[in-house]
Order: sequence, then structure tokens, then C-alpha cells
Amino acid sequence: MGAAAGKQKAEKHVSAIGRLLKQWRTTRRMSQLDLALEADISPRHLSFIETGRAEPSREMVLVLCEALEIPLRERNAMLLAAGYAPLYRETDIDAPEMAHIRDVIDFMLESYNPYGAVALDAHWNVLKANRAYEKMAATFFPGLAGGGDGPPNLLYQLFSEDGMRPYIANWDEVAYYMVQRMHREAVHAQADDPTVTFLEDLLAGDDVPRRWHLFDVSAQQSLLIPVHLKVGDLDARLFSVITTLGTPQDITLQELRIEAFMPADEATKEVMAALMET
Repeated sequence: MGAAAGKQKAEKHVSAIGRLLKQWRTTRRMSQLDLALEADISPRHLSFIETGRAEPSREMVLVLCEALEIPLRERNAMLLAAGYAPLYRETDIDAPEMAHIRDVIDFMLESYNPYGAVALDAHWNVLKANRAYEKMAATFFPGLAGGGDGPPNLLYQLFSEDGMRPYIANWDEVAYYMVQRMHREAVHAQADDPTVTFLEDLLAGDDVPRRWHLFDVSAQQSLLIPVHLKVGDLDARLFSVITTLGTPQDITLQELRIEAFMPADEATKEVMAALMET
């Protein structure tokens, strides 16, 4: 009975830290030897951690997270799974101590004018937008909907018939690419993550193409997909550029990104410049 109880305890432990560790290692396509070398530990010790035969120290968990390049939010989850308190805080972007960061965001957004740019959180909520984006949205998305209370959500706006969808000429191409981006982000997101919930609701539709249900890794390795906007006789072709903050120690900052919509041709450059003059 004692041996059986010990085995059950070990299996329970594996489901916490060992299983998470193996899941991340598999996702990063690293063998135990690869990860052991990167973390400067023995493959035997790593194997013991994954199988529950050894309990990692707090420092070891952090070393392995660093070697696997795990996001800060998930590092907290790894620490909790190993029985330790979370290390990384999540500060509201509107908190007084984030004033300097808000100034940096404003500077970055303004620097993209006359091209549209937005600051997004991890769930695609639009935290801030520059003047060019507001001009572009007013021109190309006359029926743009906010998607409920709180900040507008770019995913909701993109897929909504009351938002951007009717004005994207190459909708099938753009939608498939965005679905694949959501699949990629959902790999390690929690079940109640808003992006996961949005993707599940989207895929539950009767008219959803079959290929949307599958995570196509090659789609994320393809060239940038231009977005062809068309309203009346006005055309614009854009591609997005994503900027993130370097080596942040706060979850909010790590998940924050600036997405800018740059012209894909000379004609679009002229259209964007003209919009800023109106």
C-alpha cells in the first residue's frame, strides 16, 4: 500500500510541474539532451524532474523557464505547479507607476504617423491608437463596432460583419492567417483565455471552412499577408509590423505589443498621406 500511495503521489506531481515542463520542451522541439545542455544540468536530472522522481528548486524552475523562453505569465504557472509563489507581477497599464511606459507607448505610436498603429494587450484589446489609425478606421471601416463594453477588440472588429470584414477585399486570405495566429497563441493559453474563447466560438460556426480547425505551422512561416482594404473607389494595401518591449519583468509589459499597418505599395502611401491632411 505504501508503494502504491507513493506511486500515486509521484504521478500527481508529474501532472503539475513535470508534465508542464515536458509540454513546453516538446513545443520548443527540444530533446531532453538539448534542454539539459541549455540549462547546464545533466540529462538524468532533467529526466527525474519530468517523471516526478526529483523536485526542482525555485531557482531550477526559473533556469529551465529561461532556457525554454517561456513567457512570464506561464513562468508564474510553472512556479505554482512546482509549489512556489509567483515571481512576476502584472501591473495595470493605467497604474501611476506605468506613467513612463504610457509615455513611451505614445511616442512609439506617434512615430508611425502617417501610418496607422495601435497598442494591443495579450487579448487583442486596443489600448491606444495613433491619429493615422483613427483616420484610417473612419475612412475604411464606416460600420466599425466596438464589441461591447471596455476597449475595442481588434479580433472582434476584424471578424465582425459590423466591423472590418466587409471592407477587406482579400478576406479569405487574411481570415485564415489570423485564425492561424490565434491557434499559435492558444497553444499554451488557459482554457478561459479570451482569445481561446473567441477562437472556439468562431470555429463553432456552421459556415467555417474546414481548414480553419487545423493548426498549420507552415502558415506562420509564410511571407507577410497584405491586407487589401476597399471602400467605394478607395483602395489600400497594408502589411503589419509588430514591435514588443525588450526584456520586460512585468507580465503586462511583456504581453504588450505595438502593431503598425504599413503601406505595401506607393499608391497606399499616397492614400495614407492624404488621409492625414483631411
